[in-house]
Amino acid sequence: MHSKLTFNSKGKNMDLKLKGKVAMVAASSKGLGYGIAEVLAQEGASLSIGSRTEKEIETVAEKLRRETGISVLANVLDSSNPQSIQKWTDATIKEFKGIDKLVINAGGPPAGKFEDFSDEDWQEAFELNLFSAIRMIRATLPSMRKRGGGSVLTVTSMSVKEPIDVLILSNVMRSGVTSLVKSLSAQLASDNIRLNNLMPGRINTDRIRSLDSMNSEKMGVSIEQIQEASYNNIPMGRYGTIEEFGRCGAFLLSDAASYITGSSLAVDGGALKTVW
Repeated sequence: MHSKLTFNSKGKNMDLKLKGKVAMVAASSKGLGYGIAEVLAQEGASLSIGSRTEKEIETVAEKLRRETGISVLANVLDSSNPQSIQKWTDATIKEFKGIDKLVINAGGPPAGKFEDFSDEDWQEAFELNLFSAIRMIRATLPSMRKRGGGSVLTVTSMSVKEPIDVLILSNVMRSGVTSLVKSLSAQLASDNIRLNNLMPGRINTDRIRSLDSMNSEKMGVSIEQIQEASYNNIPMGRYGTIEEFGRCGAFLLSDAASYITGSSLAVDGGALKTVW
């Protein structure tokens, strides 16, 4: 039986009953991964966080420890490298004795059209975005089964619903991740393991700000004009925050979403036009 969910005394966070749970969050030194990790920490989950840069991930780990008092294990992680994924998993199990939650997240492959990419480019995108998801799930499944269940969340893209013309590598690989999650959600339901996807829209991250700056220079207009044009395509008229994105991630990982599996949730301010 699942516990009743409550709001904490400050009225800021839902009590998602994540205390005592162990969550692994990939690519969490900043941006979307950090947003999820921060909310999980606020909700009391122990964290194993990973990123390519040791200094950055150690800094984030110390920040979360200081602000929330929870246990955080920092790891150097290359999501395209199978040995790195296994090392991360092994270190987490050694430190926390098991795994309950997994967040699969990785940077996107380069932009471009079909003719722009070689076999090597396609292989690199496959290793980074699709095979990393396969490897992370495969590495963590035994521990989740041993602990009686768990939940997996992938950070994908709105392009899995509406392909983006210049992001063909991302369109294909992230759609593959979505199909993987849908397939495994049926296969692993009897193990009490849920899998879902989170699709970010325009979230106010360093990457989005960098893209806006690049477009500003390219088009010879101000960053404010670039942002205004983006806002006009978002019914809510603004970018989302990493905190808003993180709360959606923590919800899907928690027992508050205990009857949700195989789903894809858009966090996009209403930007997606598709009804499916």
